[in-house]
Amino acid sequence: MPGDTTDTLGKGDVVSNESLANLLKEERRFAPPADLAAAANVTEAAYAQADADRLGFWAEQARRLTWATEPTETLDWTNPPFAKWFADGKLNVAYNCVDRHVEAGNGDRVAIHFEGEPGDSRSITYAELKDEVSKAANALTELGVEAGDRVAVYLPMIPEAVVAMLACARVGAAHSVVFGGFSADAVASRIQDADAKLVITADGGYRRGKPTALKPAIDEAVAKCPQVEHVLVVRRTGQDTAFSEGRDLWWHDVVGRQSADHTPQPFDAEHPLFILYTSGTTGKPKGILHTSGGYLTQAAYTHHAVFDLKPESDVYWCTADIGWVTGHSYIVYGPLANGATQVMYEGTPDTPHQGRFWEVVQKYGVTILYTAPTAIRTFMKWGDDIPAKFDLSSLRVLGSVGEPINPEAWIWYRKHIGGDRCPIVDTWWQTETGAMMISPLPGVTATKPGSAQRALPGISATVVDDEAHEVPNGGGGYLVLTEPWPSMLRTIWGDDQRFIDTYWSRFEGKYFAGDGAKKDDDGDIWLLGRVDDVMLVSGHNISTTEVESALVSHPSVAEAAVVGANDETTGQAIVAFVILRGSASETENLVADLRNHVGSTLGPIAKPKRILPVQELPKTRSGKIMRRLLRDVAENRAVGDVTTLADSSVMDLIQSKLPAASSED
Repeated sequence: MPGDTTDTLGKGDVVSNESLANLLKEERRFAPPADLAAAANVTEAAYAQADADRLGFWAEQARRLTWATEPTETLDWTNPPFAKWFADGKLNVAYNCVDRHVEAGNGDRVAIHFEGEPGDSRSITYAELKDEVSKAANALTELGVEAGDRVAVYLPMIPEAVVAMLACARVGAAHSVVFGGFSADAVASRIQDADAKLVITADGGYRRGKPTALKPAIDEAVAKCPQVEHVLVVRRTGQDTAFSEGRDLWWHDVVGRQSADHTPQPFDAEHPLFILYTSGTTGKPKGILHTSGGYLTQAAYTHHAVFDLKPESDVYWCTADIGWVTGHSYIVYGPLANGATQVMYEGTPDTPHQGRFWEVVQKYGVTILYTAPTAIRTFMKWGDDIPAKFDLSSLRVLGSVGEPINPEAWIWYRKHIGGDRCPIVDTWWQTETGAMMISPLPGVTATKPGSAQRALPGISATVVDDEAHEVPNGGGGYLVLTEPWPSMLRTIWGDDQRFIDTYWSRFEGKYFAGDGAKKDDDGDIWLLGRVDDVMLVSGHNISTTEVESALVSHPSVAEAAVVGANDETTGQAIVAFVILRGSASETENLVADLRNHVGSTLGPIAKPKRILPVQELPKTRSGKIMRRLLRDVAENRAVGDVTTLADSSVMDLIQSKLPAASSED
């Protein structure tokens, strides 16, 4: 999901103009649908308004929220890079996400259509959600949780996860949500770093048709965390669950006995809302701190603008997990602040069958779908005939998040899911940015397959070279953010110096995102992936993204991952791992054809030295391809830590293929 950044990024990791000239020349353009453009929430005028008065623009967006004390100051940037937004304002985030909709007469509107993997479902109205959040807030108070405390949340994709997060916000405790699939050690390190006093978990969750236990990992983790006073356990699967007398409590007992009356207390706009740990693979966990007023302002505005949300009629579905920032901003805070009706799905896209997502779209009449390129490429691999069996005509806006999307996957998404009529908003942002930063607007932008295109109104982003000079159109280098934004991370929890060193030291006065990017001839931005995913082959910088896009543009390839492996002759050699489409079979001729296809698309320098067709790619549970592990395979090293993979057995299968892989001399 939205990017982790590395702690050290070398000065030589720039993306060269030589490589950028080779990027796929993408000429296809798709104008906004006329009916959507005519009634769009946000028009072209928003860019001019924000350019003329950026702070005034954000002050206006803040007024979309309900404040107990209206802010009079928009931005305090007197101590960069430590920003304060709306600092003299006070609000309660949970009130903004729940109570105010009930008070406005929308208590009967469905907030969440929950669809469990086993087929159980329930719909929760805003009035019901308010009662549940109030009861959970009273439960937190009974358990000694106070404003300023931290609460760890380790739950599956069930409504109680949303309730727990909002209950924390309601009482002013910062939540630290840990993805319900991380190891006990990973959970323990995050609980320790945040110094959480309460953990909220479940007996288990459902994944691929069977219950998977969560509580044992918490028991193991909490054994190393003596500051944890209680573990609150949601009964989801009914599995046998070990209980520690006095420490462990059932959610249905403690929350169930509470009153549904709870008066939310307003907190300062800069009061901590949550800590979210980025998925770094080494070193101390990096806890990204987000605060209340600025974060909610931008999460709500971008959800309203980028998806053109009409809360009275839209049914929205973000397929992310609550444990990632996409789930925080675009399942919990953005949609609920806007009074949206949304779908929440517990399981995987292939259970009980490969049409499960489209079955859910059809069942609920989903109008806005937000998913990841890795999911889209998986659907491509499964075949066009699967979505064709379902009625997807309710869809009107499609979104992509998590990594750059290959143009061919973008076109497939538009054609086979969007009926060749839905605009696609390809969104760039990160855990650290808190909310979307670069994206088309569905009623304004003529979209380009594979490009996030333009910074949103009120956001200042550009591409600079190694010396921090802005590159001209057609040039490439590093993506930077040049002005503070409301939802920006405030620091790394407990480590201000690491915050400065990681994000603000590479280019003075600018936030370095850690991503390579280019500007096309129109000035639109194309993301090239992490700067550490740039390969140096015979003196030429080649982006993994451009080679992957070239491979996926071949009709036999569903998905590709490319790495650079050390090579005595060329410095680095390009090694590609590809998943073939259903009907394609692996032959030496096909491998040669793929090599030549990349050569003719990007130039001979970009031809992979080795191409390995594989059944699956190593992915984290958030869907990111772990290229680090593929690099280990390509360089014949022992494979590193696989604990964050969704399926660690994938690596054994990939390694077993390596000796037989043909290599180009």
